Amino acid sequence: MADKLKLGIPKGSLQDATISLFASAGWRIFANGRSYFPGVDDSELECMLIRAQEMSRYVEKGVLDAGLTGIDWVVESGLDVVSVTSLTYSKQTRAKVRWVLAVPEDSPYEKAEDLAGKVIATELVEVTKRYFAGKNVPVRVEFSWGATEVKPPMLADAIVEVTETGSSLRANRLRILENVMESETHLIANRGAYGEPWKRQKLDNLALMLNGAIAAQGRVGLMLNVAKGDLERVLAVLPALTSPTVSTLGDAGWSAVNTILEESVVRDVIPRLKAAGATGIVEYPLSKVVL
Repeated sequence: MADKLKLGIPKGSLQDATISLFASAGWRIFANGRSYFPGVDDSELECMLIRAQEMSRYVEKGVLDAGLTGIDWVVESGLDVVSVTSLTYSKQTRAKVRWVLAVPEDSPYEKAEDLAGKVIATELVEVTKRYFAGKNVPVRVEFSWGATEVKPPMLADAIVEVTETGSSLRANRLRILENVMESETHLIANRGAYGEPWKRQKLDNLALMLNGAIAAQGRVGLMLNVAKGDLERVLAVLPALTSPTVSTLGDAGWSAVNTILEESVVRDVIPRLKAAGATGIVEYPLSKVVL
């Protein structure tokens, strides 16, 4: 029987974003119906859907060799797993998420110290306890089973909740007092599994390709030709991810330039390139950028 890597895919809010990321990296994961064991087009992988909050437990125990989960849940669990790589993606954006301390807009509280003796509702109980203990502020931290934004002021004085954009907090008339911690998705592994050469290589390859797919998101490639007399002006226009590749064409008086740009700036850059003397400008999509 061929070796298999048992991989946990986060079930819930991160599931679709994770499956989409794997597709960009070259792996198609087929999650359908009520099955917790999605198919995957790689005979060396065996996937299982697990809630992100529980991923560390099953990875540490060795039920799973590895899994994807937020580093917040790893820290919350206090369990001993290996972080193979960070992967900065979430359900809406490519940015890290934040766990924030928030209170009702009309409350008198301005900082964590104002909440001494008060009730804080959160899913991130242990991290929240340590946060207030670090400030020597005595509070009662209560576990929230969900819909945490609606708890204040009747069921709690404040909350510690995760946010990407802050829109849900604003919609529930809450204001942020402080950041408690930042988090992003990590590929984590069981220590024993990561010590096995085959599994370590498989995980390192996964990490390489997933990071390559993330690096390509929102970026495009650009190729162009330019007379050598205009080359310096053209290069000055390019806000490159790395130094542009410049090569000499068959006509020694001309150069070819290849570079990577944020897609959001292309509409402004191409006219400036044209004005600087570039010709034959071609924009092309990227699926992976491996640095």
